[in-house]
Amino acid sequence: MNFRSVYQHGFVRVAACTGRTRIAEPTANAEAVLRQARRCAAEGVAVAVFPELGLCGYSIEDLLLQDAVLDEVETALAHLVAESAELLPVLVVGAPLRHRGRVYNCAVLVHRGRVLGVAPKSYVPNYREFYEARQIGAGVDERGGTIRLGGVEVPFGVDLLFTAEDVPGLVLYAEVCEDLWVPVPPSAEAALAGATVLVNLSGSPITVGRAEDRRLLCRSASARCLAAYVYAAAGLGESTTDLSWDGQTMIYENGVLLAETDRFPADERHAVADVDLDLLRQERLRMGTFDDNRRAHAERTGGFREVRFRLDPPTRDLGLRRRVERYPFVPSDAARLAQDCYEAYHIQVAGLHQRLAATGDPKVVIGVSGGLDSTHALIVAARAMDRAGRPRSDILGFTMPGFATSAHTRDNAHKLMRSLGITAAELDITATARLMLQELGHPFGAGEPVYDVTFENVQAGLRTDYLFRLANQRGGIVLGTGDLSELALGWCTYGVGDQMSHYNVNAGLPKTLIQHLIRWVIGSGQFDEEVAETLRAVLDTEISPELVPGAELQSTESTIGPYALQDFTLFHVLRYGFRPSKIAFLAWHAWHDPAAGSWPPHFPEHKRVGYDLPEIRRWLEVFCRRFFGFAQFKRSAMPNGPKVVAGGSLSPRGDWRAPSDSSAQVWLRDLARWDAH
Repeated sequence: MNFRSVYQHGFVRVAACTGRTRIAEPTANAEAVLRQARRCAAEGVAVAVFPELGLCGYSIEDLLLQDAVLDEVETALAHLVAESAELLPVLVVGAPLRHRGRVYNCAVLVHRGRVLGVAPKSYVPNYREFYEARQIGAGVDERGGTIRLGGVEVPFGVDLLFTAEDVPGLVLYAEVCEDLWVPVPPSAEAALAGATVLVNLSGSPITVGRAEDRRLLCRSASARCLAAYVYAAAGLGESTTDLSWDGQTMIYENGVLLAETDRFPADERHAVADVDLDLLRQERLRMGTFDDNRRAHAERTGGFREVRFRLDPPTRDLGLRRRVERYPFVPSDAARLAQDCYEAYHIQVAGLHQRLAATGDPKVVIGVSGGLDSTHALIVAARAMDRAGRPRSDILGFTMPGFATSAHTRDNAHKLMRSLGITAAELDITATARLMLQELGHPFGAGEPVYDVTFENVQAGLRTDYLFRLANQRGGIVLGTGDLSELALGWCTYGVGDQMSHYNVNAGLPKTLIQHLIRWVIGSGQFDEEVAETLRAVLDTEISPELVPGAELQSTESTIGPYALQDFTLFHVLRYGFRPSKIAFLAWHAWHDPAAGSWPPHFPEHKRVGYDLPEIRRWLEVFCRRFFGFAQFKRSAMPNGPKVVAGGSLSPRGDWRAPSDSSAQVWLRDLARWDAH
């Protein structure tokens, strides 16, 4: 495989085109289509969509019934077919065609010198500014037929799916303008029948507010149909006798805008994006009700005809024409990030509030280390107490320094507890840990500097053990602090350790989002400035378990990988089930150039780093070995806690059910398919 080719990773490049139409001049319009088609071909576009009635102009009114115009449309179409024989894209062009005594407003699909098929407009508007039924026949009941073009019979009807034999998952369906505006669009049935890329050739004159209506409809159609929706509207050159035109183009995928062009352009424009066919397929696999809906409408969806073609896509490096978030759990759009943080924080607060109410309003017992996770769990607990009308002193916070606890994190823990007004205490575990190590016959107990996993887990286990016994003693529940990223990688001590608690508010939060949640808590003024000052200090602290003494700080990320990369992989594994080679492709495009693309708001400049392919591959292998081959037994026994992010959770009662004794080999073999150098 060519690792750098988008077509090797389940993508297909599509374009929505608009340009200058010349009223009732089909030959000139065909040349304009060819001009844009050649540009699209040079960019590796597989499907290029043009506006409604683009070969003659949408706004020509009764000229649609003139034989001279209709004759030249057929001639121009034949020329377009012949001249596009060597071009890559499937061209979806609009043309009025005569058929059985009527004129139909059609989408004509042309590829490599032949007409694949013709889809007539199902619903013809005849209200407000539209008078289309005067000239055009409705195609809603045209199924199973053919139309003669250039002396050849080609499929004709609203029941045509166009399937690429050599691009898995690429199934096209074309509808025209008004078809999208009816309660049950033809594209909805087509999606149930298997279409993944829905295209709309539109005339659609512009009035105030209509562009937003189109966005709403395209976004909704792509989300409901678990499909891509490619929309191209008429622009320059259409008649302004009574109307105006804005040439809006959009490409949506599963409710997400991938690309659009500026409206009211002065020249030709085309929006280009790489649609993720794997993503759409995975979404349909997961959403069983999608297929249930198909079976409910099987009488209609079972009647679609399939037209097969070979695309022969390029295998060279074409780049990637879509935005890939470096932090898929953390939007780079400031408004969206603020909304996500608001919702995530209050999901946690509401979850803990309900759990406390359901268990007789116990006190909250929490270990406070001065690190990210315990800090965030503590401020969630503080707000939950506020919400319940209870004093924050009902939160019992304990710092439990061990052999490697730094003065910095210890001071942060005490400052935070003091500023929040909780009941604070310190319980030094070093003497007990030393005694346990001595009783175990561990070399450290005899004074040797041996810092193995037993040495680390004695400390982690003692902290949890103390917290549970303190909860018994003082009428409380232990609040867990471990996060989603740690659960994914098994970076937690099982059982009597930080894997266990009575309730874990952080179980649904990835590490990368927690940092931004704390920033949001500061920025939105959830607490006073004294609390905010300590929260800033926590954010500036290196992530470390602080279990091994020594001059050099014990870095979590140097052992299990950068959380930025591991959360990137976790999202695409958990949400979409992508193979490692594809995740690596996406990660390289997201991370190889720190200066390219967007970063989350207020992300520190000095932390804006990049990763090359060998490093991406290295940490992907670590992820696969730990996530698939090792850590599931810890997740199978995880405590209760709320799901927070749409990317998913790892609860065996929720998003993720997997055997604890599975193997990572299939994922590792996929990694071996490509060369990271």
